[in-house]
Amino acid sequence: MATYKGINGFAVQSVATDPSPLNEGQVWYNNATYAFKLAAVTTAGTWASGGTLNTARSDVGGAGIQTAAILFGGGNPGALSASESYNGTSWTTTPSLNTARRANSGTGSQTAALGAGGYLQPGGSAAVESWNGSSWTTTTSLPETRFNNATVGTATTALTFGGDLFPGPIRNTGTSLLFNGSSWTSGGTMNTARKNLAGAGTPTAGLGFGGYVPGPGFSTATESYNGTSWTTLNSLNTARADLSGFGIQTAAIAAGGDTPAVSGATEIWNGTSWTNNPNSLGTARTGMSNSGAGTVTAGLVAGGNTDPGFSNLSEEWTGAGAPVTRTITTS
Repeated sequence: MATYKGINGFAVQSVATDPSPLNEGQVWYNNATYAFKLAAVTTAGTWASGGTLNTARSDVGGAGIQTAAILFGGGNPGALSASESYNGTSWTTTPSLNTARRANSGTGSQTAALGAGGYLQPGGSAAVESWNGSSWTTTTSLPETRFNNATVGTATTALTFGGDLFPGPIRNTGTSLLFNGSSWTSGGTMNTARKNLAGAGTPTAGLGFGGYVPGPGFSTATESYNGTSWTTLNSLNTARADLSGFGIQTAAIAAGGDTPAVSGATEIWNGTSWTNNPNSLGTARTGMSNSGAGTVTAGLVAGGNTDPGFSNLSEEWTGAGAPVTRTITTS
């Protein structure tokens, strides 16, 4: 009698855990779940549940990649100093920020991050802190208080832009500030001043999108930054604020936000235009402007507000074309 091995020259591997990384077309038998499985290629980006935060919160700062991220600050409902790190599976509490704040921004990596600005309830903050993988250190403050801003780059070369200026009447800003590791200097001004926007990229190849503009309301505006000036690009398909964003200037993800209905909708930027992805976040939420981390092929969002309710959920993004596990069935 013919066997699979006799026909194909090898046997299906029997394993207790699914292999990683996956190779397209790979087949195996999981003897712990008693199922044959296949590594199939996704035709669209997908979201899957990640680890649960120890502290539910919205309006947080974040940095890193899908398998090595850090989340800090935020509100529930008051300003928080709590910080947590993610290893791709679970969140672990780490030393707290020196200044509790919400609506703060963040950038960098899990071992070298920067947190800039925020809202102290009441009052805005100009405080900036750097993370070295084990503790937060207060560093050079922003020239003015700023919150609901976006920040891109590294812990030593960063660009923060947009947001609310404080004190006095809340003022949307389009100004940007460049950090060189020790001081802040003025950068270019965005064409659309706004707050609660998302960002991606680097200080010399940045991307800002979405946000809130008093008067017109929720924004679709997308702009790129070349280290000197901002250029208006093709708009988001859905106007939204408090959305999550991550990636680079030519390949980015926009997810969730306030439209004004709380949304889980996801869009993909290819350097020229935004495309609606058929798969949305598993849990629609807002309050995520700075919680995104990763790339257009492997990203992460965490926390937010499901209106009502502060979220402790995180979700992992797998971009189109990446192998994913599928269970083989007879149907």
